[in-house]
Amino acid sequence: MIPVFSIAVLIGCGTAKTSTGSASSSTTQGDKAFVAAYKEIKVADLKKNLYVIASDEMEGRDTGSPGQKKAGEFMVNYYKNLGIAYPKVLGSYYQKVPSGFMQKRGGGNLPDSENILAFIEGSEKPEEIVVVSAHYDHVGTQNGVVYNGADDDGSGTVAVMEIAKAFQSAKKAGRGPKRSILFLHVTGEEHGLFGSEYYTDNPVFPLANTVADLNIDMIGRDDPENRGKQYVYVIGSEMLSSQLKVINEAANRKTNNLELNYKYDDPSDPQRLYYRSDHYNFAKNNVPVAFFFDGIHEDYHKPTDDPDKINYDLLAKRTQLVFTTAWEIANRTERIIVDRK
Repeated sequence: MIPVFSIAVLIGCGTAKTSTGSASSSTTQGDKAFVAAYKEIKVADLKKNLYVIASDEMEGRDTGSPGQKKAGEFMVNYYKNLGIAYPKVLGSYYQKVPSGFMQKRGGGNLPDSENILAFIEGSEKPEEIVVVSAHYDHVGTQNGVVYNGADDDGSGTVAVMEIAKAFQSAKKAGRGPKRSILFLHVTGEEHGLFGSEYYTDNPVFPLANTVADLNIDMIGRDDPENRGKQYVYVIGSEMLSSQLKVINEAANRKTNNLELNYKYDDPSDPQRLYYRSDHYNFAKNNVPVAFFFDGIHEDYHKPTDDPDKINYDLLAKRTQLVFTTAWEIANRTERIIVDRK
């Protein structure tokens, strides 16, 4: 997650503090296909992948660095092994984010980098796209010390990978999602949300057809305020749609019933977290978003953000919540509405 001082001052919009409206009929209640897919999200697999993504070999995954590209290759091979393809219109798993694009937005001398996209086409409404996103870059190596970024955002990266595996298992069992799912790993977040901005400026699928973005940035730890609690911060889920927060809360009740903390859901909060991760580039284009986050902990942007400090059980529960929310959005009869500004 990028530092708050890197964000330009933006005009906030109001938000309600209660969730109203209908989540439509459940697609998970008593659904054997959902239960089987849900069980594919496993602690052991999250841990295995995170120990690779956040290893010293990846050199802190700075934007466009050899270490980040190595992490990207690992992710692409993961999707290939699962049989999950890339968007046909893109022609590969990679969407190049040019150096010039980032430099014009304050990216200094960053080299070319890539967003990584994996895609499962919907069975009934393939033109409607649900995005599950996370950034896979971190801050690299400083003074010879590797900043591994296990939580920021290795945790979100492996969560997206695990969610993709769950959806693919359902597809193989004959219950692929009705709407298409785009698994979007963006670059350049730490320097200014560059990868997600490039995607929304150059969308592979029209933003008008993009139903929602569920963004995951840091879900493997706890912060001092919530130490030891079973919780997750959810940010922005009612900013644009009266239905998204309702759907997410219903999904939570059906699964691990975590404490959903809305502390940062106020755009006027001094941390300004609504503007500080990749969901915001979707939100500013009128795409409903929900941002899942664990808070600012003592290892944030420090070389001590290592995989041995991750709470893998809690990481799995939060991943299962995002999967369940995505499942509901992808399979409900009607597309969620955009009815707030």
